[in-house]
Amino acid sequence: MTTSAYENRPETHDPLEDVARRLLVEIGEDPDRDGLKETPARFARWWREFSGYDAGEADTRFPLRTSGQIVMVSDIHVWSLCEHHLLPFSCVLTIAYKPHGDVLGLSKFARIAHRHAHRLQVQERLIQDVAEDVSAATGSPDVAVIGQGEHLCMSMRGIRTPALMTTSVFTGIFEEYGPARDELVATAFPRR
Repeated sequence: MTTSAYENRPETHDPLEDVARRLLVEIGEDPDRDGLKETPARFARWWREFSGYDAGEADTRFPLRTSGQIVMVSDIHVWSLCEHHLLPFSCVLTIAYKPHGDVLGLSKFARIAHRHAHRLQVQERLIQDVAEDVSAATGSPDVAVIGQGEHLCMSMRGIRTPALMTTSVFTGIFEEYGPARDELVATAFPRR
């Protein structure tokens, strides 16, 4: 795993602690009271941990000759932050591709998804970014990504109604309606 420039610097005061203290004061809280004393430091650590802007590459491939197989990984759960409201959203992804020679290591799909989720994001771009990264990592033009997300910016504020948003990217053989796409959709949306 790649470490950020922030993590490699000597032990110093994190400016994100000041941001958290200021937020607590602005909402009428005392950041020095019991229960909140360590909150600014926790807040700063969480942001540093969550930020995926510095995550390394996910490129472990294995030689495998396939005969038209489709590789599909489903139920990859990620969390992200809506860039419009700074509120969390959860998303469950299904990723598929048709190998052209090598296959990508199984855990790399989750790494790719988390790398793109751990930042300020919108679901539409998250799914597009994951599809592009999977295509680059596998060398395959045949990639599909489907994501279903629940956004707390809708559930907790405004209309205050939970709902699932579905976004998808289909490239190559998945662009056309047919067996490859049908199999993917059936896996991503099993009949209940």
